[in-house]
Amino acid sequence: MDIFELIKTRRSIRKFTGEPVSDEMVDRIIEAGTWAPSGMNNQPWEFAVVKDKDLKSEISKLTHYSKIILSANALIAVFLYNAESYDRTKDVQAVGACIQNMLLYIHSAGLGAVWLGEILKNKDEVLKLVGGSKDLELMAVIALGHPEEKGGKSSRRGPDKTIFLRK
Repeated sequence: MDIFELIKTRRSIRKFTGEPVSDEMVDRIIEAGTWAPSGMNNQPWEFAVVKDKDLKSEISKLTHYSKIILSANALIAVFLYNAESYDRTKDVQAVGACIQNMLLYIHSAGLGAVWLGEILKNKDEVLKLVGGSKDLELMAVIALGHPEEKGGKSSRRGPDKTIFLRK
């Protein structure tokens, strides 16, 4: 699929089948994320992969979107590794690019995912549950799996509505 078409057709998927996602696929998804640009190539990200049913259940209690977490085959918790950070704004942007790379790769592989941010209100509790170091700060949880639903239609404001200066 053409990259522009891939970008335009990616949607947040919130319902998944019970079909497993292999560890090799999860590794590939994370590898796609790590190819995102980062300032000074500091690669300020770390990940926790959660497939364990009991751990997913504990994490699901920390968000309004518990049904999504429970139905996902895997969760990828994405952390900013503050020990590698040199400029917070640039590093947070790099983590966002990392997440987008993962979402696009997931879509290209025929899987579905959703970027969960509301769980950040309980980021310290998530960190404890996954056993992360104090140098890690949760940026998002990606819930993924084989889609049970198709993504809906969407639209975006075009350049005529978003460019405020062209000189």
